[in-house]
Amino acid sequence: MKEDMKNAFKVIASSALLVGATAVFAQNGPVAVLQNVLQLSASGTVEVQQDLLVLTLAATKEAPEAAIVQAQLQQVLDAALAEARRAAQPQQMDVRTGAFGMYPRHGKDGKIAGWQGRAELVLQGRDFARITGTAGRIQGMTISQIAFDLSREARAKVEGEAQAKAIEAFKARAAELARGFGFAGYTLREVAVHSNEMAPGPRPRIMAMEAKAASLAADAPVPVEAGKAQVAVTISGSVQLR
Repeated sequence: MKEDMKNAFKVIASSALLVGATAVFAQNGPVAVLQNVLQLSASGTVEVQQDLLVLTLAATKEAPEAAIVQAQLQQVLDAALAEARRAAQPQQMDVRTGAFGMYPRHGKDGKIAGWQGRAELVLQGRDFARITGTAGRIQGMTISQIAFDLSREARAKVEGEAQAKAIEAFKARAAELARGFGFAGYTLREVAVHSNEMAPGPRPRIMAMEAKAASLAADAPVPVEAGKAQVAVTISGSVQLR
């Protein structure tokens, strides 16, 4: 009797397992196996002149007390802002404050011997002459960094051209690979588009000019020369070989 009940239980369990598997298969359907699918990517690049100058002015102060350093930096920064705002013009020269911080100086005994602080003012825009001329008139701050960038308008103008190049390169590569694998052609399955800007490496002339900038007289305009940036668009995705 016990043996019969055990066999009956096995039959019921097996039937339940079979029904469950059938239900899952009916719900999800058969899993499609991808065949002859090719993953690839291609890029298009356009070189464009950098049209944005970012010039950073800085002032450093030292004093026995942090409050004195802060007051001195604030006085210099307020005067610099007043001078810069007189020449500011939207997109041609925008003015903003940069980093502002203080930190203690320790003596040989490890105790705080004084405080040092630094304040920054950033001039940014397309009018290089206006920016460098304004920087030369600002008293109490020296140029600490000069950098070049690409404006959003300039980037958007060439992104379409770079994208068109990337698409053509993707299509040509897909067709070439399809023929190489013995297929007549391909159909597009999915694609993703990525864009980025690549700046060239440091140029000796610019680096030398930046190193010299801090030692120039306060009223001397700084010579600047922008380089070029590369706007790149990458197309990646998969195609079905046929």
